Amino acid sequence: MTKAESTPTTPYGTSCEATLNLLRTGDLQVAGRLVDASNATLYCTVETAAESMICIYKPRAGERPLWDFPSGTLSLREVAAYQISEALGWGIVPPTVWRDGPVGPGMVQQWVDVDQDIDLVELVRSDREDLQRIAVFDVVINNSDRKGGHILPTPGGRLFGIDHGVAFSVESKVRTLLWQWEGDLVPKPVLDDLQRLARALDAGQVRDTLRALLSSAEVAAVERRVDQLLVGKRHPGPSPDWPAIPWPPF
Repeated sequence: MTKAESTPTTPYGTSCEATLNLLRTGDLQVAGRLVDASNATLYCTVETAAESMICIYKPRAGERPLWDFPSGTLSLREVAAYQISEALGWGIVPPTVWRDGPVGPGMVQQWVDVDQDIDLVELVRSDREDLQRIAVFDVVINNSDRKGGHILPTPGGRLFGIDHGVAFSVESKVRTLLWQWEGDLVPKPVLDDLQRLARALDAGQVRDTLRALLSSAEVAAVERRVDQLLVGKRHPGPSPDWPAIPWPPF
C-alpha cells in the first residue's frame, strides 16, 4: 500500500508498538487546529511511505502559562499519563509520544473516533467498570480536569481518556465528574493492577521514565497516592481545599 492509498488507522485497529513507532518517526503534517482547546491543539496526520494516521499534536510552545503548574510542562504530563496507563495495563490513554514537530517539541497522540450516539451525561453517571478504572486512574495521576468531554466512547464500546496536561501536582487536586464511587471499595482486580504498578515503580524502570517527564517530587507523589489506595482500598472523596467538579463540566 502506498502512502497515497493508505488509510488512517485507529487505536483499536493497530498494534501499540507499531502505532508508537509511527507517531515517533512519521512525517508530521498540520491539517488544522481545534479552536475550542485552551492550549494549542493541532489536528495532524503522521505518515510514512507505508501507512498514515490521524493524530493530535500539542506543542510546548503553544501552552498558556498556569499559576499552579511549571511553564512548558503540560504536554510532558500528557506523556506521563500515557506511561501510567500502560504500566497499569488499562489502555485508558491513547498511544502518546514526545517528539519534535513543525512548531517545536510537544506531545503527539493518536486520534480517537468517538461514538456520537453515546449520551455523555448518562455515561459519566453510570457505574461501568471501565469508567471506574478511569476514576481510580485520575486519583493516581491527580487529574484536576476530568470533564465529560475528556472521556471518549468509541464505536466499538471502548472508553479512552484524554487531556491530562493538568495532572501530577504534588498537592491533592483531583477535580472530576466521576465521584459516584466515593467511599466504595476498590475492586480487587483494580487493586491487583495498582499493586503491579507499585512493584514497577519500586523496580525503577517506570520511575526513571516518569522522572524524564516530571519532577522527582511529582514522581514520589504518584508512589504515595498508589500506596494510599492500596492501604485504604476505597475510592477517596474530593479535597475540601479544591473544587470537586471541573468547570465547565463538559
